[in-house]
Amino acid sequence: MCIVASSGKTTIWTRNFICVLITNCMLVLSHTSVNTLVSTYTTYLGAGPRLMGLLTGLFFGVALAMRPVAGPVTTRIDNRRLMLIVYSLGCVVNLGYALFHSIPGFVVFRVLNGFQYAFVGSLGITIASESLPKEKLSSGLGIYGVSGSIASSIAPQIGIWLRDWGRTLGGEDMGFTFVFLFAALALAVGLIPSALMHSTQKSAAQLQSAGKWYQTIVSKHALIPSAVTMLLTISFSLFNGYMVPFGEELGVGNIGVFFTVLALVMLASRPLCGSLSDRVGAWKVFLPGTVLFALSFVSIGFARDMKLVLLGAVLAAVGYGAANPTIQSMTMQTETKLRGAVASNTMFIGMDIGYFLGPIIGGYIRDAGTYRDVLRFGFLPTVLAAALFAVSLRACTRRMATVQALEETGS
Repeated sequence: MCIVASSGKTTIWTRNFICVLITNCMLVLSHTSVNTLVSTYTTYLGAGPRLMGLLTGLFFGVALAMRPVAGPVTTRIDNRRLMLIVYSLGCVVNLGYALFHSIPGFVVFRVLNGFQYAFVGSLGITIASESLPKEKLSSGLGIYGVSGSIASSIAPQIGIWLRDWGRTLGGEDMGFTFVFLFAALALAVGLIPSALMHSTQKSAAQLQSAGKWYQTIVSKHALIPSAVTMLLTISFSLFNGYMVPFGEELGVGNIGVFFTVLALVMLASRPLCGSLSDRVGAWKVFLPGTVLFALSFVSIGFARDMKLVLLGAVLAAVGYGAANPTIQSMTMQTETKLRGAVASNTMFIGMDIGYFLGPIIGGYIRDAGTYRDVLRFGFLPTVLAAALFAVSLRACTRRMATVQALEETGS
């Protein structure tokens, strides 16, 4: 719940919101340090470009398959208890990565990782949204995104440094083992704020109002903004999956600087753009953001050195930092707070599809061309996202007004 400060204004800084910021930071620190190197790791294990793309996107495909379970469970079970379960599972998964260095072993734990991710992503944003006042939802979710940006600003560098350090000590196996052990440790730290959260268990009457279990899987009202999220995610996933091998193809050292610049600029842009969206309206922030995000793929796709790559990082950070919290806020506002988990589950279905398809499409493009071609492709889904947003804005705005009326009347 949001609380009222002594000045009479509502504040976002509740116990649950602060705790979920920390857990999200640990989650992104763990996932990004691993996911940045997944394509490199699967290549080391002997996978070709197409298999590499499939293995990179595997856990997002598993997460998508688990959404029919994740939505109802997140709606009905105490979110604090669920956080403890899924963060513990994440620790086990990364320890499994560290122990079993083979494609079959990687597939087994990647499937478990996808199972964990099906719950943990939508769970975090559900808790955050339920803790925020409506008038500060976009800015609050922007700050929530900042917790991930802080982690993602350092996680790729940490992952690359740990791999290189382990490689010098005991070869390639040890390098990747260090990365996986670090990821397990980050999630173990995330268990502490999870345990400190207040319970979010709903009453029997509230659960009945939320609908039958099958009505808490997908929100039809959130489908269009979730499709926009899917298209943006397809583009963004190319950074995580292909920037490291692209840097090697380009012949530049320390490509991890790209992720640092991306995250640091996003650190400033996300809360500012979220607050701006609350004040001036979604479309005035989202559409310029997608233009900048699309231009980032042009800059990177035609780069010959790190200058244009880093310019692309800045454009991507400002553009994605504007578009992402805006569309997340709109998605969450298509349902009442009681059904917030349903809206977030629908949004993460879009994200899962995006993160699953992005690496697979990238793998096929790389098989026929170069990593430069893969990055250039990111321009197309971003433009499609802007077009879909524009044609659906009026319908989404009407739905959000209806939800606001329902909340105000207590229906």
